[in-house]
Amino acid sequence: MTSTPEPLWLFADQLGRHIHSAPEHADREIILIESTAALRRRGGHRQKAHLLLSGMRHLAAELGERAQLWQADGYRDALVQLGRPVVVHEPTSRAAHDFVHALAEEGLVAEVLPNPSFALSRDDFETWAGTASSFRMETFYREQRRRFDILMDGDRPAGGTWNYDHENRESPPKSETLGVDPPWWPTEDEIDEQVRADLDALEIEWSGADGPRLFAVTTDEANEALRTFIDQRLATFGRYEDAIMGADWTMSHSLLSVPLNLSLLDPLDVVHAAEDAARSGDVDLAAAEGFIRQIIGWREFVWHLYWHFGAEYVTNNKLDAHVPLPDWFRDLDADAVTARCLSDALEGVRDRGWVHHIPRLMILGSHALQRNYDPAELTEWFRANFVDGYEWVMPVNVIGMSQHADGGLMATKPYTSGGAYINKMSDHCRSCDYNPKKRVGDDACPFTAGYWAFTHRHQEMLSANHRTARAVSTMNRLSDLDAVLEQEADREVF
Repeated sequence: MTSTPEPLWLFADQLGRHIHSAPEHADREIILIESTAALRRRGGHRQKAHLLLSGMRHLAAELGERAQLWQADGYRDALVQLGRPVVVHEPTSRAAHDFVHALAEEGLVAEVLPNPSFALSRDDFETWAGTASSFRMETFYREQRRRFDILMDGDRPAGGTWNYDHENRESPPKSETLGVDPPWWPTEDEIDEQVRADLDALEIEWSGADGPRLFAVTTDEANEALRTFIDQRLATFGRYEDAIMGADWTMSHSLLSVPLNLSLLDPLDVVHAAEDAARSGDVDLAAAEGFIRQIIGWREFVWHLYWHFGAEYVTNNKLDAHVPLPDWFRDLDADAVTARCLSDALEGVRDRGWVHHIPRLMILGSHALQRNYDPAELTEWFRANFVDGYEWVMPVNVIGMSQHADGGLMATKPYTSGGAYINKMSDHCRSCDYNPKKRVGDDACPFTAGYWAFTHRHQEMLSANHRTARAVSTMNRLSDLDAVLEQEADREVF
């Protein structure tokens, strides 16, 4: 007589069919728990809460009698009422990790399994990392390509080149939109309608605006979104991946970060789909490589460094930045901002909880870096307000890549620029009250002037870095440097 296996408890970011219906789990009952306490504790963007609840409820509906959906104040409350120990995969935050292991000591969890949402295991990453004191994504990415045989011809990269980033930096066209086929969009249903009503009833003070669901929350939806991207949009993704268009927020981006971070898609399935499109000649190798680098390179890199760097990583503040986030920034008040690029980025976060990686890094992040915003506070702001932002996602992205607060552990230089870069890579400056060429005056671009104020503030550090030393030399030749510094010290309007 065979015993019934323990139920599998799934967190809201572990919803994929490749997880709950993997051969080792096919006979398990599925437990899903909506924790009111967790929702209140996390807070954040209204649309992210909607995605999490909608995903769990859609999965419960899909699995029918195989699934139990519990609605409880806390996870422990539901597990106690369940009355049977469960198995669970490693969650994606340290707090949740500690919690499930505490539940295991109480007997409520029978086994904690490895997290199935990434291609590389944590043990394999630690073996690769060894005793290194700094990390570069490109080195990791090339090892990932070799390990998983992605875009490889034998022991050489397909096409003879590892990285086609130099081909993927085109400015936006003069048209208002790219004119490509639209992304896949979901159709809301009764489940989404009920989620919206239940979120209203919770009376939690969410950030951002409510709005239609924009991202996949089921495996079938995620596969449709992936297929639409590969078949209709990947070909134009690479060229313009670093560009920004005010009237075309999706451009050719995949919009797959949400379903990937809900674990609705296996990352290797995603990169294989892009590789197949390149191998068949449907898209240029440069377009496929740029997308694959984001998935098998950057996403995995960020995940593993979250664990490798440890809990204290978010306290790094090597640039001694302590300015609190201003109310207009914290409140996503895009209407309070004059700079077109910054206003548009805040509007995107407010209205949909998402802008692509260049507004995140080179507008929101660059602004914060120039203005000396506290990096830990900024990290929490990104986590709370982005629908694809979780505890594991933001520390390396913000502390390391965006704010250089780790002193260069994982990025070779601070990422910031003046208005000239924004003017080149976006269409915002055409309709902005500020002039990207002006450093001083009422119409002086806050990014242009802010860049030189930042350079002056950190000139010792920047002079010692061969990638940024020239900026200090240029700054020292500015005839109006004193006026710039005085102006930016008093600037309150952006």
